[in-house]
Amino acid sequence: MRIARLGALFFTLAAVVAMTAPTLASAEVPDSPTFHKDIEPILQRSCQVCHRPNNMAPMSLMNYQETRPWARSIRTKVEAREMPPWHVDPKVGVQSFKNDRSLTDDEIATIGVWVDAGAPRGNAADAPTPVEFQEFGAWTIEPDLIVSSPPHTVPAEAGDWWGDYIVPSGLETDRYIQAIQTKAGDLRVVHHALTYAVTDPDSPLADSSGDAFLNEYAVGKNADVYPDGTGRLFEADSRVRFSFHYHSVGEEVTDQTELGLVLYPENYEPDHILYSRQLGQAGELDIPAGQVTRHDGYQKMYLPGKLTAFQPHMHFLGTRQCVEMIYPNGSTEMVSCANFDFNWHIVYAYEDDAAPVYPAGTTMHVISYHDNTAGNRGNHDSKNWTGGGSRTVDEMAFSWLSWYDLSEEEYAAEIEARKADEND
Repeated sequence: MRIARLGALFFTLAAVVAMTAPTLASAEVPDSPTFHKDIEPILQRSCQVCHRPNNMAPMSLMNYQETRPWARSIRTKVEAREMPPWHVDPKVGVQSFKNDRSLTDDEIATIGVWVDAGAPRGNAADAPTPVEFQEFGAWTIEPDLIVSSPPHTVPAEAGDWWGDYIVPSGLETDRYIQAIQTKAGDLRVVHHALTYAVTDPDSPLADSSGDAFLNEYAVGKNADVYPDGTGRLFEADSRVRFSFHYHSVGEEVTDQTELGLVLYPENYEPDHILYSRQLGQAGELDIPAGQVTRHDGYQKMYLPGKLTAFQPHMHFLGTRQCVEMIYPNGSTEMVSCANFDFNWHIVYAYEDDAAPVYPAGTTMHVISYHDNTAGNRGNHDSKNWTGGGSRTVDEMAFSWLSWYDLSEEEYAAEIEARKADEND
């Protein structure tokens, strides 16, 4: 009964967090916005990291001359919340995330008013100081250890290739990982890459079942930075398994992918071990031609814990995924929903004080939607049935969920602390 009461209390706390997510008041939408004073700061915070010369976006938005021709297109994309690429539903569940580049309703309204007024430039003296960005493809962390895969040549024309390489890490002492990133050498051919710690010296190349998962690279994904006080052990003399899915792109390409790790100091032990797993696998997928389907997956959590991040995973037909918690008392809470875009495998990391906590026996319920109709722009063939599989043209339905376990005492203390914050 105690667990049930604590679970019910969390429902209320989660709703409060969602309702109190920071937003701008409508009075802050200017009557006569200009580019330099009102629009350029928005672009700096949420757009220019990609929309700059020699980067991944199709156009640069670094100044007025570059931005003005795209004004109406920008308005269309931001009003549809297709850009910037932050696809969490703003009306569902927890709304407090780290590194959130999404626009507020008032920022979107400001862009609309600016476009309706003819996209005026305004006074150059109002322009913010230019922002210095990392070079495209640079590390988003500062690794203490970098492990490289062997060079792999992907032919100009060939079927997709799945395979593994195992290489030494060079680490001589046990260390805990604080942050981790798998950085593809050539984004065009690396569909995804999974990395594992291999501690068995006799581990076969084709079997990773005994390895410890480290990290995933997929298009649009950067580093995983663990919450303070959490980490994952990387044992001395471990090797690293790179598990690749390569895809030909019409020209011969040689890729060499790297794994970067930020390590805690020697002899440091974090308070909690951070886990990241593929949870809520939906089982057999049945996606008939011309239909929108829903598939459900479940994972029971046997210990109390805190959910730190949510990353949907589907392929081209995936359109939306939600994570719901089913508590031991039978009540439920929708934690997060995200509209899915295969071009952006975004990790939605919860702010520490808003990360969902749950009692022992809670079930993670992953709900995935696929659209196999002609109306889905990502659909290459709406006339054929699609099922599950590893190829890009097949489908998947699971979430990468990150969490750490709590003791019963820690869970109760977390609930009490949030209750006190609610009453302040």
